[in-house]
Amino acid sequence: MEIKQFEDKNLAHYSYAIISNGEIALVDPARDPQPYYDFATSRKAKITAVIETHPHADFVSSHLEISKHTGANIYVSKLVSAEYEHVSFDEGDALMIGSVTLKALNTPGHSPDSISVLLLDENGKEIAVFSGDTLFIGDCGRPDLREQAGAITAARSELAKQMYHTLRNKFIPLSDSVIVYPAHGAGSLCGKGLSDAASSTMGAEKLSNWSLGNMSETDFVNSLLQDQPYVPKYFLHDVTLNKKGAADFTKSIQSLEIRDTITCAGCANSLNPNYIIIDTRPEAIFKASHLKNAINLMNDLKFETWLGSIIDPNEKFYLQAQNETELNTLIKRIAKIGYENQIELAFISEFGNEASPMFPAEEFELSTENFTIVDLRTAAERVAKKIFSRSYHIPLAELRERYPEIPTDKPIVVHCAGGYRSAAGASILSSKVKAKIPVYDFSERIKQVAQ
Repeated sequence: MEIKQFEDKNLAHYSYAIISNGEIALVDPARDPQPYYDFATSRKAKITAVIETHPHADFVSSHLEISKHTGANIYVSKLVSAEYEHVSFDEGDALMIGSVTLKALNTPGHSPDSISVLLLDENGKEIAVFSGDTLFIGDCGRPDLREQAGAITAARSELAKQMYHTLRNKFIPLSDSVIVYPAHGAGSLCGKGLSDAASSTMGAEKLSNWSLGNMSETDFVNSLLQDQPYVPKYFLHDVTLNKKGAADFTKSIQSLEIRDTITCAGCANSLNPNYIIIDTRPEAIFKASHLKNAINLMNDLKFETWLGSIIDPNEKFYLQAQNETELNTLIKRIAKIGYENQIELAFISEFGNEASPMFPAEEFELSTENFTIVDLRTAAERVAKKIFSRSYHIPLAELRERYPEIPTDKPIVVHCAGGYRSAAGASILSSKVKAKIPVYDFSERIKQVAQ
């Protein structure tokens, strides 16, 4: 038997292959199925089962595509009411992969239809638990993503109560030696305090994971509901898409229109002014020259998460990159959250008909009172550290909707915690603010101010 962990650093997502006697079961596969096919080929094994622990909110799964390509059965809780062909996999159900056994545990809390998968070796010994988004290393799954999505919806307070009992009735009884393999690690928005460790043991988690501690249901619920991160716009969309099953990854991205370059005003004017341009080039290049109606969302570790936080599901947009390699990579990353069909046109260009104003550092240092300061950080970041005594707080994910709250009687300065979000935020405000006032990006200067 072998357990192979696959990691998608951009989405802090872990998926798994369990192999025994030439058979493979996959757990929570990512959108691109090729790494799993390559693994099966390298081991001269066949994928015979694909298990979904729940309809994921933060990424699109390839379960349907893999099933169609390999003939593997998809196993998922009957509570999902999955719209694709599947085998129900709930408490009391088990399947054999070679000489090992995979048992389903119904583990509601993150979602009403969540399951975890317990692995038993050929002697019936419990070896590992694939805990999906229920139990993380150092934390547990957030309970506030299924109030408006999925076959079963539930209030966050009710799911928090279910999580309390799931952790105590399903996980704590497991042997200390059982290895915990979660679906996410640090950086995921499916929890609030995930460790950067890729795995742990139940013994270690019982000692260190706050959610497994000795506390009342009321105290647990209050702690779990407090300070959860924001919910990107794409999360509910992906729950629905995963319940249905996504289109084939390669075919979907190959259908996009890609133009080599836009080099002139005429070409730029041919773009639909109602569509936003997601310009992924570095900040300095963007500020020197960019197209009208462009948002500077740079090619960074969390690009797809921020894209899905700013752009609504089903909203069309243009995608601009610095070169062909980056363009193709970004299209694949966009497909991971199910937004590829929203790309109206993907292109490479250095042409621009607008430029961003240079930040007036000396004037700002002399008197911040002459500027309207906009803080794009999250509520938790703002509580943890106040940077400017006077500022408007609008998190980046909400800026396109809430920008009218910002006064336009003074020049606007936008900041975040490191410069990435402020680049996006300043470009959003520049296209939204109708008054003839400059919008400045405080950029990486914030690191010095915040020290």
